[in-house]
Amino acid sequence: MVRAAVSASPVQLDLAGRVVDTWAYSVPVLRAAAGEVFEVELANDLPESTTVHWHGIALRNDMDGVHDMTQAPVGSGEPFIYRFLAPDPGTFFFHPRMGLQLDRALYAPLIVDGPDEAGGYDAEHVLILDDWLDGVDGTPEDALATLTAMSGEGDSMAGMDHGGAEGGMMAEAASDVLGGHAGDVTYPLHLINGRPPADRPTFDAPAGGRARLRLINAASDTAYRVAVGGHRLTVTHADGFPVEPVPVDTLLLGMGERYDVVVDVQPGAHPIVAAAEGKGQHAAAVLRADAAAAAPNPDALPAELDGLRLRYRDLLPMESVRLRDADPDVRVTLELTGDHMGYSWGIDGKQFGEHDPVEVEQGQRVRLVLRNTTTMWHPMHLHGHTFALEDGGARKDTVNVLPDEEVAFSFVADNPGQWMLHCHNTYHLETGMATVLSYVR
Repeated sequence: MVRAAVSASPVQLDLAGRVVDTWAYSVPVLRAAAGEVFEVELANDLPESTTVHWHGIALRNDMDGVHDMTQAPVGSGEPFIYRFLAPDPGTFFFHPRMGLQLDRALYAPLIVDGPDEAGGYDAEHVLILDDWLDGVDGTPEDALATLTAMSGEGDSMAGMDHGGAEGGMMAEAASDVLGGHAGDVTYPLHLINGRPPADRPTFDAPAGGRARLRLINAASDTAYRVAVGGHRLTVTHADGFPVEPVPVDTLLLGMGERYDVVVDVQPGAHPIVAAAEGKGQHAAAVLRADAAAAAPNPDALPAELDGLRLRYRDLLPMESVRLRDADPDVRVTLELTGDHMGYSWGIDGKQFGEHDPVEVEQGQRVRLVLRNTTTMWHPMHLHGHTFALEDGGARKDTVNVLPDEEVAFSFVADNPGQWMLHCHNTYHLETGMATVLSYVR
């Protein structure tokens, strides 16, 4: 059993010389072996209630951390013990599942080691990506208030750049890769492991060796395109599950997605860049094989960002985790709905709590189709399960659904309970884009 004490509390963070007041967890990472039990005692030292969601872990339902659905909120000053088995190896993370708390520093990696990892490596590093405004440009609550207020402007918003507004709407954020509008919120900083480009972290690995990079997107409103200057990335895992190795130059992570990649380390020091897709900004780090090598310019954008990019269709699961072929017992189509008018998002035209749950029975094979009818992309996350993308695709728990497109996936209903299916854009979830997968007898 792995025992840990985690506090959620107000802290001060130094962001390249600018000290901000925010909220954070007290531990930088949790780690265990597959099959071990985690026992995590949470101390809520925040001024409001909170919970912890263990993102990507197929755990018991009452430990899933969804307030008023799988547990009561943990009140300010109260403790709560989370105890659950970590069944599968992989790269996961944990964060609150209440309000806008995730858009602070309340997140940390959770790494589950397996006995048979894909590919050998000489160094391992975890990179957690985040968009940041708290204490620099208002608060997350200010950002939501601004989004709600600006949505009432209607057609007068067209062509306007609200990027200078406190926590304002990014009317100019656009990306063909994301199908158009790239994000709602203006972020003054983008971070890797809590540090902006002016104070970027350095990750050491031996020249000629292999480095495993575990990439986690903990952001609230930003997809990141990641590349390492002078290197190709060999993708070995998607959302924790192994895939047939895929060499690419760059890959895109929506909020909540995780990828593991291996790089063959070249001599010198090289830029690691997580470009904020469609937002004209980036987070930065250094991959260093030689301590004496000059660090690359923190504003350098490697050519690999425009090189061969990973697509979902490139991901093929390793045979050990492939979902067997079978006809579905249940077929469900859900429409992702809403727009910026009134800043209201939902599923099938209704906000969370207004619609009937998706009902399944233990052991059923479920085929779910997500159809995006909005002009915004949505990273959709299913709690408590992993699914297989259509046509023998990778095992995942979070998938990006672009405007006017649909994504189909299948899973086996093998973990009874009440489980959330929701958009991992923090602001879309807070304003209604979620439903419930409900086991019935």
